[in-house]
Amino acid sequence: MIAVLHEWGAAEQVCDDAELVVSELFTNAVRHTDSEKVDCELTVVGAFLRLEITDQGRGDSAPHVQPGSVDKECGRGLFLVGALSESWGVRPDPSGRGRTVWADLPYGPPAAH
Repeated sequence: MIAVLHEWGAAEQVCDDAELVVSELFTNAVRHTDSEKVDCELTVVGAFLRLEITDQGRGDSAPHVQPGSVDKECGRGLFLVGALSESWGVRPDPSGRGRTVWADLPYGPPAAH
């Protein structure tokens, strides 16, 4: 993912933020669903980098920020996703199995030197 972002000319801060957000969302998909496959997709939508993590499993519930999660070692991933992204959300799969969790990170053209 980082190699693709570098090819696209993304700033280092964008790469760092994207790496953390994808790591958190991917980890949640693996830990909280029974999916055997998790996909990651990156797209540029206007002034934003859209990160999508799609699983095919059943989870206990839709992802949400845990109360008091900012102070906990575990369970603060979605708090971090919310802090780093302009917006994020969940889109259920039409088949009823799986979901896509997405986050939009600010993404502008590289700064001129």
